[in-house]
Amino acid sequence: MELAIVILNWNAVADTVRCIRDISSWKRLQPPVWVVDNASTDGSLKVISQEFPEVHLIRNSTNLGFAGGNNRGILGALSMGDMPILLLSSDIWIDEDNVIGLLNTLKANEQIGCVGPLLYDAVHRDKLLAAGRKDPALHRRWAIDRLPTGTSVPIIVECLPGAVVIVREKVFRQVGLLDMDFFYGNSVADLCLRARQHGFLSALDIRARAFHELRRRSEFRDTLYTYYLIRNRFLLVRKFHQKWKLPLFGVWTLFSLTQAMKARLNGQPSKARAIRLGLHDGLRGPFGRQNKRVLSIVSGATGRFDGPVELSRL
Repeated sequence: MELAIVILNWNAVADTVRCIRDISSWKRLQPPVWVVDNASTDGSLKVISQEFPEVHLIRNSTNLGFAGGNNRGILGALSMGDMPILLLSSDIWIDEDNVIGLLNTLKANEQIGCVGPLLYDAVHRDKLLAAGRKDPALHRRWAIDRLPTGTSVPIIVECLPGAVVIVREKVFRQVGLLDMDFFYGNSVADLCLRARQHGFLSALDIRARAFHELRRRSEFRDTLYTYYLIRNRFLLVRKFHQKWKLPLFGVWTLFSLTQAMKARLNGQPSKARAIRLGLHDGLRGPFGRQNKRVLSIVSGATGRFDGPVELSRL
């Protein structure tokens, strides 16, 4: 059973090492692993290259974000032949049996292009984080946090979390890679929606489980995370809902202004500015990587941070 794995690393060497070690302990699957380092400054490259010489290590001189970083690993995996590709965040725990189950689901139905497991909190292991996703362009809360009713397997969903998802190689070859305009957040949702336009379905296998370590929080949660969350929703509307663009723009503009006001009243001026900037760019652009610009505008920072936000990749 063939599989390639792509892991994105940014200053998270301990998590990435643990993740690779887990994969190395698998008995039935021996997938080639691509680790893409997004210009880390914590010595990740030296540690990973010394401990895992068999890993295909890609060094980015600048940070390419979640989409651009993963794309380099995806291209490397595709160059080795036709095999499904597991996009795996380094703070995800998933065992070999669950990965094999996902591969069997993919193999059983050629129409399925992307498949993922139920995603639980790694600390509070009975807490469901996501059972698939809704289209973020149409829903305020897009993570499905309730187990679906019924016993059908798999369950077809609109989108899947980007933290752990297996994508059929045909999807990347026919639909394209992750859209770098998103930079961080919703790039896998965008892939799922584009895949559907090409006849591929996104499926949730409720028999498979993965666990997400959420301990790491980012000091940039109220700035960069918030900015991309607001902006990229408008990008999804532009791409997939042109017929309803004006009313959806109106809904999300009103929502964003309301959230900015709430942040201001709650003593969160940087968050309020990030929301307003995300709204502005969502309506007019630009897209792609905007970390330095956002931080300089919303918090007076000098651009010292140029990595993806270290948060849940739901």
